[in-house]
Amino acid sequence: MAILPSSSSSSSLNRLIRILLLLLPFFLCVACQRKSRRHGTPPPNIVFPPPPPLPETPPVIIPEPRLAVVYPVVQKFKTTITSDPLGVTSTWVGGDVCQYKGFYCENPPDNNTARTIAAIDFNGFQLAAPSLDGFIDALPDLAIFHANTNLFSGTISPKIATLPYLYELDFSNNKFTGEFPLAVLAIYGLSFLDIRYNSFSGTVPPEVFTQPLDVFFVNNNNFNQQIPDDFGKTPARYITFANNKFTGQIPHSIGNTSSTLTEILFLNNLLSGCLPIEIGSLRQLTVLDVGDNILTGLLPCSLGCLSNAEQLNFARNLFYGRVPEELCALRNLQNLSLSDNYFTRVGPKCRKLIGDGILDVRNNCIRDLPNQRSRNDCVSFFVKPKLICPDLISYDEINCTDAQLQSSGKRSRKPTIPKVTYSALDKHR
Repeated sequence: MAILPSSSSSSSLNRLIRILLLLLPFFLCVACQRKSRRHGTPPPNIVFPPPPPLPETPPVIIPEPRLAVVYPVVQKFKTTITSDPLGVTSTWVGGDVCQYKGFYCENPPDNNTARTIAAIDFNGFQLAAPSLDGFIDALPDLAIFHANTNLFSGTISPKIATLPYLYELDFSNNKFTGEFPLAVLAIYGLSFLDIRYNSFSGTVPPEVFTQPLDVFFVNNNNFNQQIPDDFGKTPARYITFANNKFTGQIPHSIGNTSSTLTEILFLNNLLSGCLPIEIGSLRQLTVLDVGDNILTGLLPCSLGCLSNAEQLNFARNLFYGRVPEELCALRNLQNLSLSDNYFTRVGPKCRKLIGDGILDVRNNCIRDLPNQRSRNDCVSFFVKPKLICPDLISYDEINCTDAQLQSSGKRSRKPTIPKVTYSALDKHR
């Protein structure tokens, strides 16, 4: 008896045949490729269309020959910028560097028809770069460089001294470290030097006081030395030594600056000893701040010769004794701070200034005035040995000319103008 295939077996066979028919072209293709390889016939190449040509970069047009010299310098410096949170360098494109943010062009002194980079003002840009070498010193006509509040570091190249027109240099509030940048001493004609709010340390070289500086700001660093006697040679009008670690006495040579020194801050150092009586000869002086030191002794009566003085600060020291009436007779005084010392006596002229809110004598040892030290505090101070100032008798003398010595008549009412040196205590200015 014949056995017929079941319907399920027939269905499976049909499915297998259909699958083999579907895969047949694939097997034939593989077989052909193997045959071609055996007979050395390469497979056909697939030709793709060529890519479209890249757009041509337009040439950089530089409008002046002198700008052609500085253009690559700026572009190279741009590549060293590691941080630019305000996007300043995005404007440093194209051939006319005079249009870049922070760059200013003028006619150079030796060619009044050319244009060149004469000034750079990076104040507040917050740019970071590991060095300024190869940048400032490679701009041959640069006269002014200001870079307050950035993150520049490294050293200052001696090549900067080759710039013939440079007269203002401001590295304030950056990340510079190490010794005083000696390269600046060789810059002929430098009149403005601002290196405050960095981390310079060591000593300020005496030679800096023989430079033709008008402004010299070194406050808020880590300089630790005695102020050299060469200080008296400086022609500078505005000086800040504040917030460092200067030690020793204020040199007597300060009297030699009488025709120029206008504002000076010794604030918050480690200065000691007595005030030199020569301070009284500073006829141009408007601001003197020796607060927050360890100065001691009597205030010299020669302070009464400071006819232009407007702001005087002797607070938070170890001064004692009487407050000179000659000092309180200065007609231009707007603020006189003697607080946190050990003064014991004030006369009628000084008492009037207290009433006018000009003189501050809080936290002293003046028994009949309010807000003074405790009796025990004062006794404890006076029982200890005191430094006796040399030539003590001269501290009670006053040798002003009639033009300097001010009477106790009507006080001057000059408007209060922000002081240059106190502005330097703001790190972002």
